[in-house]
Amino acid sequence: MASLPVAEVRPIVPGRLANLSPQQAAGLASVLAVLGLSTIWSTVLFLWGLWTTDALKSIGMFIPIVSFILILRVWRSRNWEMDGSWWGLLILLITIAAVRLRDQSVLVFMVSPQWSVYVPPHSLVAFAYVAGVVLLFGGTALFRAALFPILLSWFVNPIPHIFNVFVDLPLQRASAHVARAFAMALGQPLSPDKLRLMFTPEFGMFIAPGCNGIRGAVTMGFIALIAGYLYRFRWYAHAAVVLGAVLLGYVFNFVRLCTLVLYYLVALRFTWLQDRAEMGDYIIGACLFLFGTFLLFYVIRRLGESPSQTKPLIDAPQLPAQPAPRSVYLRFAIMALVTVFGCVGVARAIAHNHASAVVADAKADQTALGKFPATIGNYSLVRSWNENLVTGTLLFHWAEYAPPAGGTHISIGVSPVLGSHDTLICHSARGEDPLWHDQLNLPTAGDTPVSFSAAFFNDGATQFFEATTLCNGASCGEYATDRTHFGFVYSRPDPQSIFVQDPVRPIPILIRAETIDTTLPVDQARVQMSAAIRSFVAGVNLNNLTQPYRRS
Repeated sequence: MASLPVAEVRPIVPGRLANLSPQQAAGLASVLAVLGLSTIWSTVLFLWGLWTTDALKSIGMFIPIVSFILILRVWRSRNWEMDGSWWGLLILLITIAAVRLRDQSVLVFMVSPQWSVYVPPHSLVAFAYVAGVVLLFGGTALFRAALFPILLSWFVNPIPHIFNVFVDLPLQRASAHVARAFAMALGQPLSPDKLRLMFTPEFGMFIAPGCNGIRGAVTMGFIALIAGYLYRFRWYAHAAVVLGAVLLGYVFNFVRLCTLVLYYLVALRFTWLQDRAEMGDYIIGACLFLFGTFLLFYVIRRLGESPSQTKPLIDAPQLPAQPAPRSVYLRFAIMALVTVFGCVGVARAIAHNHASAVVADAKADQTALGKFPATIGNYSLVRSWNENLVTGTLLFHWAEYAPPAGGTHISIGVSPVLGSHDTLICHSARGEDPLWHDQLNLPTAGDTPVSFSAAFFNDGATQFFEATTLCNGASCGEYATDRTHFGFVYSRPDPQSIFVQDPVRPIPILIRAETIDTTLPVDQARVQMSAAIRSFVAGVNLNNLTQPYRRS
């Protein structure tokens, strides 16, 4: 039997769907992929906040756009083939479940006191989502062809926190040293402050973290990385161009600082320039960055013209455009259902935020005190207060309770805003490592005992004992593995909260006892305060205590 020509083959699908061209099918897949971001909405919100509040990481907002465009570019070169794989759906479902789990619990991997990673990290979520969508609709062939833009999505958080600690701050000092050395070489006396160059008692420059050139270097590095991919550089040429671009960014930043020193020296004679020093810094930096970008693209273009530095262009066989196979409509339907699930969750969360008067009041008045009972067991409320950032943002509602016959006072804190959070990480980040750390399974006024992550500290002025837990609805508990250099801090979420579209907020609880008697032996102080906390917690109903804040 003679086979039909390819152009005459048509899937047996009724209605308008059977008439979808490959371009239309790819367009529909792209729309579903963008709308499907609602299923990882907490990651989207986190990244948006990161990009808009941290100038150092703002370059990350361009990464999803560039990755999306490059994937479409590769897909078009393959005639929009829709040879999808169900492995992509599995990756998407695992990613969505992992994000939901992270939103409802604490799961932190602590590498060192300065380095902790929330699991799954937001970069991994972005990468897994992009990889899953590409596999689901384009299949393994498209995944392999578009591997670079898929991997590029990992850099939505372009500079991790550990880089700030071990690279950013040392570069700040190096930049200040270069600017200071240049000013002194010109015979200008300066104040002894390492990071401040004071030309007069009232006129000078501060070498802030943003002055160390890392923003320009990272931007240059990403430009070179993407341009090298588009020009098909061989791996060694690609690596050399990226490294050279990063170094170019740093070199031009040192030139900027030295030029700024010259500006300040001129401003000593022309005082009207002194009030315009900040704008002068912007103009100098912009001109140097523009010149550096032109120089970088000149090198890239010259290398792109060299056959020895680029990979040969292999023309892929141009297959005739195939209509979308019938299986793709099932993938469309499932992705649409997943998207609707995410959109409903986002819509309900927004509706709760707008409808809740409690939230509106809390946002309007960050000084409103928490809702604590007058008595907990046989303990009486002594005072209550709030813990706020210097910007005014509320962190914890606090209350202090006293036992009837005197003794150790107990403070209890409830955070309506922090969500999945562990205070032990905050102590570790400040260099306050506990002298003792263990799990406490304490009976409460509820039905079941609650697991607390407990730690004992001595900061030289006070000795204090802290017990923390996380409540998801009526379920509470927090756990931490024993560690010397690394370990896990985690909590068990309420299983129902993971699979329902009900925006219930996890509520951190912190209970603290302290003494200013630092001469008291550590073991004795720990035992006394542990017993006091155990006695206090026996009268606490955590379900009732967290009820007012679950939907804030």
